[in-house]
Amino acid sequence: MKKFLYFITFFLLINFPANSEKNIDQLNELFLKLKTEQNIIIASEIESKIWKLWTTHPSERILTDLLAEGSYYMSQNQLTSAHEIFSKAIELDPNWAEAWNKRATVLYLMGNYELSQNDIDIVLSLEERHFGALSGQGLVQLALKNYQIAIDSYIKAHKIYPAMKSPVIMIEKLKTLIRNESV
Repeated sequence: MKKFLYFITFFLLINFPANSEKNIDQLNELFLKLKTEQNIIIASEIESKIWKLWTTHPSERILTDLLAEGSYYMSQNQLTSAHEIFSKAIELDPNWAEAWNKRATVLYLMGNYELSQNDIDIVLSLEERHFGALSGQGLVQLALKNYQIAIDSYIKAHKIYPAMKSPVIMIEKLKTLIRNESV
């Protein structure tokens, strides 16, 4: 079985790029629009298109299905099962940022903050504009009491997606927390 998984992984890596040119072009266009769109409704529509591209593997339907299955387990609070599914997706395509992002999310929910941060680092190395991972990093760093790193993460997310309100809210909460702790 292990040999079969290695063969499948090798086959996927050789024959299918993790990001098709079409997806890259679409993402680049959407991020340009997202950066300048001030209307929250239109920005949310752009965000939805980005998430659709991120959660749909560019060449392998089975990986898209695995991500959906893991997401279902996560929504049902079956975190161990979700972790296993996301890990399997990563094994099959270690260059798919969204598989790492989903596993980072489930690790955060499991309270494994350092491991979650490790996965976030990989997400951001694969897709530096991943505002979801940057926001998640803010939560992880908040849990680790690294407040300035959390603020920096939210600032980066806000620069990528200015219409998103949660980074601004979190930055203010973190600044208040820092002020209160320094008193």
